[in-house]
Amino acid sequence: MTVTSRGVSRRRLLQLAGAGAAVSALPLARPAIAQAKPVKVGVLLPYTGTYAPLGEAITRAMELYVKQKGGSLAGRQITFVKLDDESAPPKGPELTTKLVQGEKVDILTGTVHSGVALAMSKIAREEGIPTIIPNAGANDLTRTLCARNIFRTSFANGQVGLATGTAMAEAGIKRVVTCTWKYAAGVEFVEGFADNFKKAGGQVLKNIEVPFPNVEFQSALAEIASIKPDAVYAFYAGGGAVKFVKDYAAARLGASIPLWGPGFLTDGIESAVGKEGDGVKTVLHYADDVDNAENKAFRKAFQDAYKAAPDVYAVQGWDAMQLLEIGLTAAGGDAAKRDALNAAMSKASFNSPRGPFRLSAANNPVQNFYLRELKDGKNQLIRTTATAFSDPGTGCKLSA
Repeated sequence: MTVTSRGVSRRRLLQLAGAGAAVSALPLARPAIAQAKPVKVGVLLPYTGTYAPLGEAITRAMELYVKQKGGSLAGRQITFVKLDDESAPPKGPELTTKLVQGEKVDILTGTVHSGVALAMSKIAREEGIPTIIPNAGANDLTRTLCARNIFRTSFANGQVGLATGTAMAEAGIKRVVTCTWKYAAGVEFVEGFADNFKKAGGQVLKNIEVPFPNVEFQSALAEIASIKPDAVYAFYAGGGAVKFVKDYAAARLGASIPLWGPGFLTDGIESAVGKEGDGVKTVLHYADDVDNAENKAFRKAFQDAYKAAPDVYAVQGWDAMQLLEIGLTAAGGDAAKRDALNAAMSKASFNSPRGPFRLSAANNPVQNFYLRELKDGKNQLIRTTATAFSDPGTGCKLSA
């Protein structure tokens, strides 16, 4: 074969030119690999510390939902990128930035601790990334700091407090002492409770606050014993809730001063507190015995997969993926179509294990609330205390 002075034969040059012409005649197409690119879901949750069990429950439910769908939603494979936020608010900005700018996630989910969520949501608003909050209840997330790209599948702290205040007043309780961790969530749970409880004629004798995440409760319990209220309304969760409920029982207060709280006081710790938790009453947007097909199927699937019963945190994680699937379906599986995805999620309505689920104008759940009593290691459903109960969304201007 004759080689040109440039090292390529004349025949080969003609072949290359012909190939180029053939390629240029074909219509341009996106590579198949690009079309199959997974949707990356950033997950910012606590996997160590007091709230680790909550983060694990949420994660398990999200992964189980996607697994039941064959690993994809709206025809797109889902990849989870998980980071441990340690329930440490100072780490919120750095870790959120790592997920959004470093990992280039398409969707952001998180978190449990309200302080971390507030830091996370600031970046989410600035970046415009679709964000689903599967637990943190800071009121401002769906009140003054609401955004069209931020959605909650859990609750607002004040919303749960409001529902509990009404239920305790309906139970004939008049004089209450509140006891909580002193941080954003604790303050808001108490404020919501006190608002409706006082409107119904109740009296809050004293609000006892314990520094977060301190679990030394003896001083608080001694004060409760000296005041002798009709009942105590308390908010703790995770390991702190286990310690408080056990200490309350050890102080033998339950017989004369019933212990009440938002459902997080007992959810996920039923086995850990054992008989010492019997009689604790709580109000929440979920109960194990909610009688619908979705709850029965969900509980069986979770139990089969993890050999453990699901709790409210798992429900919130499960519904986060239900909501995301609705958004991705409306966007044709393209997470880059944020306007379409956000619009569909804001209008979503579906059947959840908790009952009917939809979002308010502030993107916060409108949902039922249930009165439960912990007995024999289970939060037993007593009755539905409120239906289609919505947080007021004070300060949110999305509907304007």
